[in-house]
This record gives sequence, structure tokens and C-alpha cells, in this order.
Amino acid sequence: MNDTAPEPRRQTLLASLAGARPSAPGWFDRALSDAPERGFTEAAGARIETLTWGERGRPGLLFLHGNGAHADWWSFIAPFFSVDYRCTAFSWSGMGGSDRRERYSFDIFVEEAMTVAEATGLFDSEVRPVFIGHSFGGFPIIEAAAQHGERLAGGIIIDTPIFSPERRKERKEKGAAWEMRPHKIYPTLEDALKRFRLVPAQPCENLFIADFIARTSLTQVETPEESGWTWRFDPYLWRDYEWEDPAPALSAPKCPLAVLLGAHSTLMQAGDITRMRSILPPGTPVIDIPEAYHHVPIDQPLALVATLRAVLAGWASASASGENTPTNRGRA
Repeated sequence: MNDTAPEPRRQTLLASLAGARPSAPGWFDRALSDAPERGFTEAAGARIETLTWGERGRPGLLFLHGNGAHADWWSFIAPFFSVDYRCTAFSWSGMGGSDRRERYSFDIFVEEAMTVAEATGLFDSEVRPVFIGHSFGGFPIIEAAAQHGERLAGGIIIDTPIFSPERRKERKEKGAAWEMRPHKIYPTLEDALKRFRLVPAQPCENLFIADFIARTSLTQVETPEESGWTWRFDPYLWRDYEWEDPAPALSAPKCPLAVLLGAHSTLMQAGDITRMRSILPPGTPVIDIPEAYHHVPIDQPLALVATLRAVLAGWASASASGENTPTNRGRA
């Protein structure tokens, strides 16, 4: 997430770099060199930004980003799977390079996921696709698993904040809701990069990833009054949005689910995790990623890749042995 509000308690991540790119390890540069095919797909009347890797006809993986983010959050993760899978990442409407809408809804986001998966060839294989979502991106997966799970091989959600209605109300009363106001326009790219933050606030050792995400989160704009750089998401996205309790869908998926958590994440508290475990179908794996906070793809990208590979391999093995059946849905 990008936070443009001036909150002194949050440490700016990139200010000390003064606009310079930090050095990155070889694995990161190699992943980015596997550049995606970039395009657009129309879903529910909006043009949706898509990134794709790998050949059509291979088993599909759909990567879904979090609130205020964009498809390029997966540009250094998806290439690790592109040899064996057809991979797609896309930007939700109102985020990244996708169109903004007059109003947004949960049903529209689910429709976007299913439409993009279909249009980019994730259903071309005889093997059903897997949806993978970080943070907010996990909510449409939960609903898709309940509504369309017979078409999916599974859904993997990564530190998605599954709160009770009471906990969500408590956070809203404490001011945790997204504040809606126009984005500030920064005169230079360096000025904008200095303002990049993660929400919720957390330590970040991988500044090379934070810098990449910050740069791909910005766009140049020009108005009659000023020109410069600003954030690529709709600041009014959540104005009319009604949050729903995911518990009913979470308890009745029509495909296997897996839950990955940042071991140091401050978003999901112990009570939230206990409640979530009680709702999930028996046997659903809940896996901590060591040394990760909420933003797992930034904190522990290689550990995330390894864990995703393990979950996918387990499901493939279960499917081959006939264990992954509708009567055993939700189990891994």
C-alpha cells in the first residue's frame, strides 16, 4: 500500500537514497529480466491492466495484489513459476494502470478476477488454475472459491486481514480506515519516492524491492495548476464500499484453500487467527512465513516462492491420487 498522509511516526523508507536506485541481488535482476507481456482486458466495463508470463496451455496461476498496490508487485515473484505455469497478474480497477470506476463493489472485484483469468488463458489447460492473493487480494479469492471453486484447483491467501465484524468496527473507530482525499502532486520523482510508505508501518530490509514498487506506483501528471508525480490509485476507491464478513465464504469453499501469514505481521492478531482457524474447513494449512511482516512479498520473497511451490506441489500430488475431490473440498 502507498500512504500519502503526513504521519511523522512512520519512517520513510527511501528518503536516504535521494532518488538513487539501491543495489539489488542477482536473483531480483534476473526475475525482472523475464519481462511480462503487458496488455489490457475489459471486465465489467473497465479496462484492466494485465501482465502475463509463460505459455498458454500450461496450468494457470493468477496473482492478486493488495489495497493501493498494482500488478507489478508480482513482477519479481511470478517469473519463478513461468517455466511450468501460465502466470497472470493484474491491477484491480482503481489501482495501477487499470481504469477507475464511479463505484466499486466486492462482486465487481470477483468478476474482474474470473474475467482476467479466462481472457489470459488460465483456463486453457486441463489442469484448473490456482488463485494467489496478498492482503486485500485474498478476499476475492475467498469469494471465488465459494462461488466458482469447482473451476479452481485452489486458492492461496497471504496475510489477508480476516477480521470479525466487531474487530473491523473497532479498527474503523480508531481511524484505521483509508482516508479519502486527493493525492498530492510532487514536483520531482525524488520528492515522491521520499514519501513512499508501507501500510501498516513495518521494518523493511529489502530497499531494492521497496524502491522498485515505489517507482512503479507513481505516474507523471500535469494539471492547469501544477505538474509532477503522484500515486496510481483512486483515493476515493473505498468511499461507497461495503465491507462484508468473509466468514460464510471462508467456511464453504468448493476448492482447497491455504493461508500464509507473516510471522511478524501486526495486522492479524492472535484472536483473529484463532477465529479464522475455527472457520476454515478442517485440514486447511495455515503456514507462517518466518521473518516476514504483513508485506510478505517484500520481506521474504524467496521464502514465499518456496512455500507457494510446496503448496502447489502438494495439491498436484493430491489431485493425481484422487484426494482433491468435491467431497473433500477445502482440504489440502
